[in-house]
Amino acid sequence: ACLLQAKLGVKQGAAFDVQAVCTGFMYALATADLYVKSGMHRCALVVGAEVFSRLLDWNDRRTCVLFGDGAGALVLEAQEGEGTVADRGVLTAHLRSDGAHKEKLYVDGGPSTTGTVGHLRMEGREVFKHAVGMITDVIVAAFDATGTTAEDLDWLVPHPANRRIIDGSAKKLGIPLEKVVVTVDLHGNTSAASIPLALAVAAGDGRIKKGDLVMLEAMGGGFTWGALLVRW
Repeated sequence: ACLLQAKLGVKQGAAFDVQAVCTGFMYALATADLYVKSGMHRCALVVGAEVFSRLLDWNDRRTCVLFGDGAGALVLEAQEGEGTVADRGVLTAHLRSDGAHKEKLYVDGGPSTTGTVGHLRMEGREVFKHAVGMITDVIVAAFDATGTTAEDLDWLVPHPANRRIIDGSAKKLGIPLEKVVVTVDLHGNTSAASIPLALAVAAGDGRIKKGDLVMLEAMGGGFTWGALLVRW
């Protein structure tokens, strides 16, 4: 974070890294939102970046074909609102984790464990078995916290881990697939970069417009997962 701050020529504020793998951007965005809402900072740059090519076992075709490298960013700025769901910005955030599932999706190395980079290891069927239920849980929590429903939603922007997980979650929640931004065919799974990359695509092509109600969701290793409801 400090290296990026220096490259941008920024001389003030705080710069720090947040690590929650595929859910990392969600954790970072929720953290930045709290800083802005508290009045501690007026603006925040939230970056999601991943270089998975350095962590992949290229002999493991179950994982190496799924993951990619990428980066994306979002800027938050403080604005006065009315305290309703019509306000722009992050309306609610719901983050979860459960370390009991660590062995299902993890990297088998690190500076403080093996002294090596390690490789990504994943039990795909086990991840899928938990994913739909965990994702729908936090999305329903976001709806309940704001008094909104799937019918109010303009767009669902899911972490592109797997098309079956995306379709299963949307079906369970009653969200039409035409309201789902799918970028798995463009970027693969770029972990923490996936949500900002998807937002860049959908906002860039005009699908996501000012005032739209957008649900962001992600799930990753650890397990970590979360959902943020935002007014664009």
